[in-house]
Amino acid sequence: MSAVLSPASAATPRADGLAGAADQEFSFGTADFERVRQLIYQRAGISLHSGKQAMVYSRLSRRLRETGHKSFSSYLQWLEHPQGVAGDAEWQEFVNCLTTNLTSFFREEHHFHELARDLKGRTQRPLRIWCNAASTGEEPYSIAMTVCESVGTSGVSIFASDIDTKVLATASRGVYAADSRGLSEQRLKTHFLRGKGANAGFIRVKPELAKLIDFRAHNLMSVNWSLGDPFDVVFCRNVMIYFDAPTQRKVLERIHRVMKPGGLLYVGHSENFSDARDLFRLRGKTIYERV
Repeated sequence: MSAVLSPASAATPRADGLAGAADQEFSFGTADFERVRQLIYQRAGISLHSGKQAMVYSRLSRRLRETGHKSFSSYLQWLEHPQGVAGDAEWQEFVNCLTTNLTSFFREEHHFHELARDLKGRTQRPLRIWCNAASTGEEPYSIAMTVCESVGTSGVSIFASDIDTKVLATASRGVYAADSRGLSEQRLKTHFLRGKGANAGFIRVKPELAKLIDFRAHNLMSVNWSLGDPFDVVFCRNVMIYFDAPTQRKVLERIHRVMKPGGLLYVGHSENFSDARDLFRLRGKTIYERV
């Protein structure tokens, strides 16, 4: 799942913290915001704190314009009770609007050094890796590069998921700016094709790297976790910070169930699961081992 709501926003909050200044296109009061908070929590498990009103207005007002609604109340009523038009497609747009994707290649680089060390110590195949906040693809491709460089591609598969379908489309294309942060010149030469002519300034992931990864939408709040064989490694980084404690526990239990005993869980630098020692024990810096 993507992280929720970037710090940037076109809307400026009023002194009372509500996005609803006179020059704004739509009114957006406390009741509207609370309704959005409830819906995104139910749908994606995301807990929005009270300082996010202006950002929610900025993101969702685009959907009001695109769907022709004149008020948040009207839009949210339509979303909850679609007349054969909104349905799952509009719910997906709603979730896409309220998630954002802060990522780069080899972000939190120490994880990839540890992953390479761990993979070299595993002799059994096949190996399955899950990146469950794939965003625009930089993280799963970083995992794939680490796999190639440490143990080769034979017998290794990567499942990459996100709740946001738009970022998954970008990830599947595998096209990035040539100056993307985190890529060394050696990795650019080894794993990417450079664009020419109209595509100058862009790079594309080489097919042999791309074929390692299966990109699919997955909501961590879904009851259906039919993900195939259990995973040896799971990357779930900077996701849990957007969940409250009960939701964190629920997701950790589900991740535990789809991992092999002794499998490794990589989490974000600000995430700590010491309260879930019955599920995972700390193995290294923000790396946990499945109990």
